[in-house]
Amino acid sequence: MWWKNATIYQIYPASFRDSNGDGIGDIGGIHSQLDYIQSLGVDAIWLCPMYDSPQHDMGYDISNYEAVYPPYGSVSDIEQLISACHARGLRILLDLVVNHTSDEHAWFQESRSSLSSAKRDWYIWRPARYDAEGKRRAPNNWRSCFGGSAWTWDETTGEYYLHLFATQQPDLNWENRETREAIYASAMEFWLRKGIDGFRVDTANTYSKDTSFPDVPVTDPRTEWQYASHLFCNGPRIHEYLREMAGVLRKYDAMTVGELPLTKDIEDVLGYVSAKEEKLDMVFQFDVVDLGTGADRRYSVEPRSWTLSQLKERVRATQRLMDGESDGWSTAFLENHDQARCVSRWGCERNVELWGQSAKMLAMMVASLSGTLFVYQGQEIGMVNAPASWGVEEYKDVESRNYYDFVRQTSNGDPVALAAARTALQHLARDHARLPMQWDASPHAGFTAPDATPWMRAHDNYPDVNVKRQALDGQSVLSFWKRMLAVRKEYPDVFAQGVFANVDRLEDDDEKLFIFEKRGEGRKLLVVLNFTESEQEAGLEAMLGGKGKLLLSNTGEGESLRLLRPYEGRVYLV
Repeated sequence: MWWKNATIYQIYPASFRDSNGDGIGDIGGIHSQLDYIQSLGVDAIWLCPMYDSPQHDMGYDISNYEAVYPPYGSVSDIEQLISACHARGLRILLDLVVNHTSDEHAWFQESRSSLSSAKRDWYIWRPARYDAEGKRRAPNNWRSCFGGSAWTWDETTGEYYLHLFATQQPDLNWENRETREAIYASAMEFWLRKGIDGFRVDTANTYSKDTSFPDVPVTDPRTEWQYASHLFCNGPRIHEYLREMAGVLRKYDAMTVGELPLTKDIEDVLGYVSAKEEKLDMVFQFDVVDLGTGADRRYSVEPRSWTLSQLKERVRATQRLMDGESDGWSTAFLENHDQARCVSRWGCERNVELWGQSAKMLAMMVASLSGTLFVYQGQEIGMVNAPASWGVEEYKDVESRNYYDFVRQTSNGDPVALAAARTALQHLARDHARLPMQWDASPHAGFTAPDATPWMRAHDNYPDVNVKRQALDGQSVLSFWKRMLAVRKEYPDVFAQGVFANVDRLEDDDEKLFIFEKRGEGRKLLVVLNFTESEQEAGLEAMLGGKGKLLLSNTGEGESLRLLRPYEGRVYLV
């Protein structure tokens, strides 16, 4: 199983590289950088959706699974990319988005055409409710993940359709076998036959809903629409559906990594990834990346509202899948297209020296964890969130816009509330991961032609933080990531396959140092990380007992065994 000691590089097509000067990244741009990607030492790439789409949710609203969004290229371009990856020994994964389609998909157009349509039951339609005054109401009070009602009224047939995400993303009805068969043929086998190596499975636990669609208790009195994820995540038939899907994938020896939000208990996670269950090969757990976000609404939180002890506990929770007693497999990641940049969340970006130190330290932490490692484009050069000076108009994401509009409406435009919303977006918005990749110091960070208008503005820091500059510096964040990935691959028993264990320290260290072990075959790693901007007492001599070999350091070799510098990290083989 190639993926068990692999690093997978995630690519957001719109923002990676533009090859034709229209300001939008494309398949040709990805193809042009395969040598760079290979030089990182990764084993595979994962493309975010490149399918045809009206782009209401950046390609996660698919209008045709068997076509490519024209600004990105064509099916032929993807076929050439698959061949080019395989020629370099790289695997390629696509995004599988099958909880919903676009409302422009032919299936939905037919489904909404009439109550008697042959595809009516391919989506989730319900009649209106009426209150005591005779006013039409949605079938229930569920809130969409992007805010507002999860139901939209359709005038053509006089019913509501369900959409857990944007209005333009109607949910498919997985209860219908014919629908499922069409999904497998169009969204999966069409591409598997072309030679892709697997899928990242979007919202993998939402396909089965509570089909009674009951109202949920009011937890947010500011709005009619309420948090209801417990009724559409981990539903009654979800494991049946995933096992059926896995049967299709096995015919092509394809791997899967599922997105698994709102699934906290390890026993529940194992239900998805246990090898004997034959469903998903691994999943993305959200314990770590949800740290410091709002409990009910993601952005309703003060920036950097987390503690190191909380981070330790969440890392430990995800690593339990690899404790040696289960047959599950884990993933390690700090960034993706739905997350803000990790240095801005858990490191230090305001000081140039500490920015680099903290970016390397976070690389050391995540790459030392067990499971398959995922690295998001730009993470390898320490890209950070958009500057606080940028106006809210720079935020393009549907979730960001909807949240800001929600605050404006519920606060009657209160400037204090709007300022807090903007601050929260600057800290956590999905937009930060979608800024153009920073290739060099030329206009637009070398992402597109100098005279083009990029679909998103390049970060102000691109003259200093870019691939070209870091490739020439042996001490750069990029150079460190390459060393880190090479070392990780060299010692699979203690990195990808090792068993995680916290190292008990004094309580005073809980918010300063993160120290853990990874136990392998007759040896272990000792990982020591300083999460502060000041020197800290480490006491490494006692922990190592003179037996440790320094594998990696983000400050150079020959350091004191007594002190750790600000944001210093080290990995020892014992």
